[in-house]
Order: sequence, then C-alpha cells, then structure tokens
Amino acid sequence: MARRLWKVGTNSGNDGCPTLYEIAGTDQWVVQGDRVTDTAELGQLENLTAGEGAVTVPRELLATFGPKEAVHVPQIISAEEFGRMFTTLRHSTWRLETRGRYAWDERQREYQAFEAGQPVQWDLEDPWCRSRREQADLGKRFQRVRVLDEPITPGQLYLLRENTPRNMACGEDIRFLTRAKAEELNLPREDFWIFDSRVVALLHFSDDDEMGSIELITDPVQVLRYAQAREAAWHHAVPYEEALGSLPM
Repeated sequence: MARRLWKVGTNSGNDGCPTLYEIAGTDQWVVQGDRVTDTAELGQLENLTAGEGAVTVPRELLATFGPKEAVHVPQIISAEEFGRMFTTLRHSTWRLETRGRYAWDERQREYQAFEAGQPVQWDLEDPWCRSRREQADLGKRFQRVRVLDEPITPGQLYLLRENTPRNMACGEDIRFLTRAKAEELNLPREDFWIFDSRVVALLHFSDDDEMGSIELITDPVQVLRYAQAREAAWHHAVPYEEALGSLPM
C-alpha cells in the first residue's frame, strides 16, 4: 500500500518543485527537487546505493518548512555494521578505553592463560590481525588511549602487558593515561571510537561490563566534543614502554 504524503510546503510557486512532504504517521520526509545526474557530483556522495537518488533544493525550503524541534533519536547499529567501519574508514580511527574490566576479554583463552600465570600466545594470522595489518599498510591510522587505574586492575594489566604488544604488531599505536589525569582533563567516561574525525561510535556497557549497543553520533557539534577529548588525551598519554616501566616491580 502506498504511503500517504502530506504536502508541508513549497517555495516554487505552481511548478511543483522543490517541495517538502511529510510521510503521514511517521517521522520521515520526502524532498522533491531537481535530480542530480552529473556522475562527478554523484561520485562525491558517500555510500550511494543503486536504489538511492539525490535532489537539490534551496536552503530556504528546509529552513522554512523543515521540523523545528530538536529530537534526539539514538542511531543504533549492529555489530556487523560496526565491524565494517574498520575497513571503510578513509584515513584514521581512534579509541578511548575507560573501563576497569571488559567481560569479553575474560572469556578468551589468552586472558585465562594470563590469569593462570602462563605465557600468552597470539595468532597474528587470525582474521582480525590480518585485516588490521592490511588497513594499516594502506596508510590508515589506528590509535588508542587506555586509561589505567591506580592501582591497576587485572583487566587493565592484561591489556597493557599482553594485548598491547599484539595490537601494536598489527599496526596500532597505543598510549596510556592515568585515571587521575583523565579526570583532570574532563574526558568522557564512556568508551568511544571516532572515525575520520566525522563520526563517533559510542560503546554502551552494562553494569557487569558486557558491551551492549553501539550508537553512532554524527552531529558535528557532538563529534567536535569527542575530537577535542581525543586531542587532549593523546597529548597527555604516554607510550607503551613508559607505561609498562611505571608498574611496580
């Protein structure tokens, strides 16, 4: 059944274009305007699928007739969509890790070996490692700052001593920051990735340290806040060797 379109407004007189419509009973809109057909222009649009099109409209159409109230609707993506972001990024991605433990880590055989005081063996040819190296070899930057409590938690010690060398071998650059310094810098308390300085993936965790939903943030004002946190954290964080050397013997 065809959806009912309500005409919201037009600034085109009687020739029918451009016009803005609301899809009845939904929070979706339809924009009518001159179709973009130039292949060079279409090539600049990101992720345009075969079923999508693009139109041009004057700014005043949206300013006059578009919705005025600000409504925040979290944009949640699947784990599969999140995973693809690490191969479709253009130049860089950066993560802040803030938690004292990650439940997923503790289920891995490498963590169990660490906990038992046994040598940790990594397979540097597994799919994750190969993919990370391939992307790094293309010149893309993978960086993290890991926050360490004082005293350091077992989960953080595992990431520092065992996981960091493996990630660095796959092309990542990882630095460390004390909890006190993170709080002094007023850094976000939640984990997040920032991709190409334009989109943030906010990682939501449960009280028992299980990762739940992944929320995309694309509002430029909010993205800028996370980018500023990245710059401050990266400036004050110390390299792996210095963080490892600061541990009590």
